[in-house]
Amino acid sequence: MNIPSSERLEKVYGESVKSAVRFGALAENFQKKYGHDEAEFFSAPGRTEIIGNHTDHNGGKVIAGSIDLDTIGAAQPNNSSVIHITSEGYDQEIVVDITKLDSVAKVSGTEALLAGMMEGAQKFGFKVGGFDAYVSTNVIAAAGVSSSASFEMLVCTIINHFFNDGAMSCADYAKIGKYSENVYWNKASGMMDQMACAVGGPVLFDFSNGNEPAYRPLSFSFETKGYRLVIVNTGKGHADLSEEYSGIPNEMKEAARVLGVELLCESDLDSLLAHVNEIPNDRAVLRAIHFFEENRRVDEMAAAIEADDIDAVLRLVNESGTSSWELLQNCYSLQNCQEQKITLTLALTELFLKGIKKGECNGIRKGVCRVHGGGFAGVIMCLVPLAEADNYVNYIAKYVGEGNVYPMNIRAVGAVRI
Repeated sequence: MNIPSSERLEKVYGESVKSAVRFGALAENFQKKYGHDEAEFFSAPGRTEIIGNHTDHNGGKVIAGSIDLDTIGAAQPNNSSVIHITSEGYDQEIVVDITKLDSVAKVSGTEALLAGMMEGAQKFGFKVGGFDAYVSTNVIAAAGVSSSASFEMLVCTIINHFFNDGAMSCADYAKIGKYSENVYWNKASGMMDQMACAVGGPVLFDFSNGNEPAYRPLSFSFETKGYRLVIVNTGKGHADLSEEYSGIPNEMKEAARVLGVELLCESDLDSLLAHVNEIPNDRAVLRAIHFFEENRRVDEMAAAIEADDIDAVLRLVNESGTSSWELLQNCYSLQNCQEQKITLTLALTELFLKGIKKGECNGIRKGVCRVHGGGFAGVIMCLVPLAEADNYVNYIAKYVGEGNVYPMNIRAVGAVRI
């Protein structure tokens, strides 16, 4: 069985040696499991949210980018109505019959997510069919870099290629993923995770136009500015956090209703301030303030990127992180407030950054850190001077474990058939 060419692998990964080994193993496992002599190969990255924390679900703005961790799949149609997916490292095969989606129990894991995507794709006017797939991922699971959205975008790319002649857009992919999470996972998520995984590269998103978000690529690289992006998996609590995740958009919408609108993007900070005393939920007010100020910061960062002002970019990342901690309040779960892996790891990282001696990093800012993604548990994002990146990795690994520290880059290519 052939694997993607070196040229195609270079385009996606910037190299073709390690990736060829990975796809070779994928092809072998696919053939062994399903007996196909041929396969098509697909990839969908995870994502990093640079700024715009928890704003997409209220029509806000975000700067995000795909990362060089991805979910890959080998797949072929099977001329039936049944989807079979085997995920490397998991014994249980995911099986969904497209003609019996009503029989799939909601909030029941990946099977429910897949069933919701098939239902969503059909509701939005696209064709679906049965296929076999073997999937492998190195995207950190349940940790804020969108392992679920990466899987969703992989599946969308598969059905787009096999059944829709490439007619589906990135926004279509995102709508399908959002529908599945909202309806089949009971999670009030927006479209940011899916869009960032689908589009690729650093991108400015505006979600104020509902299911048709506006976006434009940004020409930017932390590495060329002297910084390494490091994602740290702090350790996930055992509690189901869906209710706390959903509480953020729901409370923002609670504030919006007092302002006479459905979503906060339809109002502004001045209107909120005029109605503070009419909103009995203080946390809803704080989260609404975060929304308006975060939108402002996103616009400022887009301007700073275009002006090549890295100091302003880092300042805004820091301000955004502080707002998430103090106003959005998504750095630890109230279900177990004594477990604070996010805040502890942020505090330890701040101590490291403060310890960098002046002049050791060629005069550039020492670095910043912030909660990453949905929050409550999971990961933080750090921007560390390149000269100190290895030192930071070794330092923080003492607290979270070597396998939980991920230096990475922003990937230029989104969800794609390779």
